[in-house]
Amino acid sequence: MTRIRKTVNRFFRRISIRKKYKDALFRRCFDNKKDLLELYNALNGTVYDDTDKLQITTLDDCIYLTYKNDLSFIISATLNLYEHQSTYNPNMPIRGLIYFARIYEAYIKEHQLSVYGKTLVKLPEPRYIIFYNGKDDEPDMQELRLSDAFEKTENTSANTVALECVAVMLNINYGHNMELMQKCRRLHDYAYFVNEVNQNLDKGYSYEKSINSAMEHCVKNNILKDILNKQRSEVFNLLLNEFDVKSYERWIRAESKAEGKSEDIIELLEDVGEVSDSLRSHIMGQTDLATLNRWLKLAARAQSIEAFERAAGLVNAGVF
Repeated sequence: MTRIRKTVNRFFRRISIRKKYKDALFRRCFDNKKDLLELYNALNGTVYDDTDKLQITTLDDCIYLTYKNDLSFIISATLNLYEHQSTYNPNMPIRGLIYFARIYEAYIKEHQLSVYGKTLVKLPEPRYIIFYNGKDDEPDMQELRLSDAFEKTENTSANTVALECVAVMLNINYGHNMELMQKCRRLHDYAYFVNEVNQNLDKGYSYEKSINSAMEHCVKNNILKDILNKQRSEVFNLLLNEFDVKSYERWIRAESKAEGKSEDIIELLEDVGEVSDSLRSHIMGQTDLATLNRWLKLAARAQSIEAFERAAGLVNAGVF
C-alpha cells in the first residue's frame, strides 16, 4: 500500500462520512419553489409566479445511490438541471448525460409513456446550467460540451456524433454576472456570503472565524438572514465541512503529485544502478516539489547512483 493511500485511509478513519447526501449551501438556498422559480425567471426572462406549476425532479441518492444532483425541475415544458461547482470540472456534460437519462427514465415511468409504439413520445426540453464560484478566473459564461470528450476519428464530424449535452457554466463569484444577480436576490446573497467567507480566509482567519464573521456580517445586513438565523449551527457545520474537504483535497493532490515525482526519480535511478533502502526512503520522504523537480532532471542525466547523490548534494549534506 502506498504512502498516499495510507494517508487517505487514516483520514477517512478520523472523520465520519455521511452516507446520505449532504446538501450544499447552494442547494439549501434554493430548496423551496419560490426561490427556485425566482432563479428560473432571472435566467430566462420570464415572470412565472405560480409555484404549483414547478415540479421538482432532483435525484435522491437514497434511490439512485451515486447518482445525485443539486437541483432539477420541470416547468413550462422544460427540464432544468442546475448544478453548483466550486472547482472547474470539464466533465460536467458527462455527468449531465447521466442525470438527464435518469430523470427522463423516471418521467417516462411516471407518465406511463411507451417508447416502443408508433406515436412519438414528447419530453420536456432539457436545459443545463452550472453555477461556478471557484478560485480560477473563469469568464462570466461559457459552454461545456459532451462531444469534446469523445475520441475523434478520421470520419468524425458534427453529423456523425450521436450524442450531445451542452452545459452553460455561469461564473457566480461576487462581481460577475451582476445583471443576473440583480434579477435574483437569493443568488446575489449567496454569492455575497461566500465572498465574505473567502475574504476572511484571505485575511488569515481560521475557517471557524471566517464563517462566523461572515454570518454575523450578513445577518446584520439582511443577507441570507432567514437561513443563517434559523439554521445557523447547521450551516456553520456544513460550510466547515466543505472548506475542510476542499483544503484536504488540495493537500492530497499536492501529496500525490510529490509521490509521483519521487517514484519517477527512483525509476530513472534503477536504470543505472541499485537504489538503496536509505536513498529510496529519502527520496520518497521529500515533499518539496521544487527539490523533486531538480532531482528528476539530475536522475535523468545521471550515469550512476553515486553521480546522482553527488549532484543532488546528498553526500555533502551528510545524508549518506
